[in-house]
Amino acid sequence: MAPAGVGLGAGFGWHPHSGIATVTTSFTGDGWYEDSTGERGDFQAGGIEWMQAGGGVWHTGGPKAAADSGFLSFQLWLALPEALEHADPKSFYVAPEAAPTVGPTRLILGSYGAARSPIPPVANLTYLQVTLEAGERWTYRPPSGQTVAWLAVAAGRLVVSGVQLVTELAIFAPSEAEISVEALQPTQFVLGSAAPHPHPLALGYYSVHTSEAALERGETGIRRVQARLQAEVSASAGDRGNLSAPRSWPSSSAPSTITRTAKE
Repeated sequence: MAPAGVGLGAGFGWHPHSGIATVTTSFTGDGWYEDSTGERGDFQAGGIEWMQAGGGVWHTGGPKAAADSGFLSFQLWLALPEALEHADPKSFYVAPEAAPTVGPTRLILGSYGAARSPIPPVANLTYLQVTLEAGERWTYRPPSGQTVAWLAVAAGRLVVSGVQLVTELAIFAPSEAEISVEALQPTQFVLGSAAPHPHPLALGYYSVHTSEAALERGETGIRRVQARLQAEVSASAGDRGNLSAPRSWPSSSAPSTITRTAKE
């Protein structure tokens, strides 16, 4: 999980994934996205961009406005279960008005109270955006089985278990215990809880899989998509056929070869 805030016209560059899903949300500011499934579009603050990489996908995106205009976004990577890690990639956008709100929270994934996320569940997971006013207190109880929990402050100052957090990530000891917070000033943060992943994870540079063999298969899928995109770029540059290059990928710049990292 990482916050994003880069300048006008900048993006994160075309890059691949396999074995994971990414979920991108924005507290403030609007952004754009595009991927090799053909999906492209803009997202608004409060919206959700879901990209399920499965067996291999390339994507890009970024803010539509300069960093000093207040673009504040998070992207969470989710390791997919074995049944989905090589499935066909897919992505879609959830508009802000379709993302359920419960009190100070906006539900991104899973369920909270009577609310259900419009994104189909891929794991036993809850993921929330939370906005608190100065002095406001809020308590979260993880659902049964969700013993992994984390919290990341996007803006403001928060007290959790006697510790003050300012633009920091907190990872809690495994437990289903309540998490109580107090905002010392207007504060925005994300909070998630999940059941532990049932497999030891094999890590690539942009990929996460359930085994080394699954990782190799996923990276083969990435190279296959890369070859298709390069062919489309070449066809577009030569005006051959009806294929077109992605709007933000210059035809003179094809994606680089995938390099795997050493495993720990």
